[in-house]
Amino acid sequence: MTLYRLAVRSQIVDALVEAAENGKEVVVLVELRARFDEESNIEYSRKLEEAGCRVIYGLNGFKVHSKLCLITRKTEKGLEYITQIGTGNYNEKTSTLYTDLSLITAKQEIGKEAAEVFACLMRGETIEETRILLVAPKCLQNKVLDMIDEEIRHAKNGKDAYVGIKINSLTDKVIIEKLVEASQVGVKIEMIVRGICCMIPGIKGYTENIKVISIVGRFLEHSRIYRFGTPDREKVYIASADYMTRNTLRRVEVAAPVLDDTLRERLDWMFDTMMKDDEKGKELTADGDYVDRDINEEKLDSQEVFYETAYKNTEKK
Repeated sequence: MTLYRLAVRSQIVDALVEAAENGKEVVVLVELRARFDEESNIEYSRKLEEAGCRVIYGLNGFKVHSKLCLITRKTEKGLEYITQIGTGNYNEKTSTLYTDLSLITAKQEIGKEAAEVFACLMRGETIEETRILLVAPKCLQNKVLDMIDEEIRHAKNGKDAYVGIKINSLTDKVIIEKLVEASQVGVKIEMIVRGICCMIPGIKGYTENIKVISIVGRFLEHSRIYRFGTPDREKVYIASADYMTRNTLRRVEVAAPVLDDTLRERLDWMFDTMMKDDEKGKELTADGDYVDRDINEEKLDSQEVFYETAYKNTEKK
């Protein structure tokens, strides 16, 4: 399991300690360079070690910012994996204040690749190549660029092409230049960027096919979603990484594909709902200003929609 930023009294750490004390093999990578949490993470590392966990103290040269948990079981059929990949920290406090996404899957192809990621981390290395996951610093930015290139090819052939991105910040110059290139050939690009955005949308001849909004509401928008392609060939990922050079090239980050059709449709609905937000959502203009939006008959607050939907789903159970 990778740990970056933990609560003051972490139930996650308590659970890992209990697992180790009950004879389970527990391997934990604790990032000691998590800003403002250095001292706390050192103390948690000691607690985990004392309980019998194997603790990896970060990775030389790279911060480990991924949110990755892998459960490995020995069965009659061999090793089986259950993998959890998220966009937010294992932190009980921030989980009540932030919006985040988490995927728990028993798909063995994802589990096997997650196991390879952990094997590299245990050797003090970063994974060189991946087939399914996107893993920075070596296998995320380049694969994102490849998927944007695929949309560029579709647009050049006169077909519909689409890129949808939800992140906290956009500063990666290489990705920005590729998005501009995509816009220039007609790829429709929708972006939800809560914070820093180093690209101006809506400039004729450059970014006229790019729309950027920012949502600042009751909860801090923290989830990351990457969408590539039209519905008939869509690829959707959830990720720990923003499109910032520090994330794409100088950290260990993980993005996971959402392979289940029902889950993918749910993420599409969430993304599309956020793009319609004209209560808390502001749109970035070609002048660099964030302006109010008026696109619905009644104002739509996407966070309120998600909150009410979750509440109703709970009542059904």
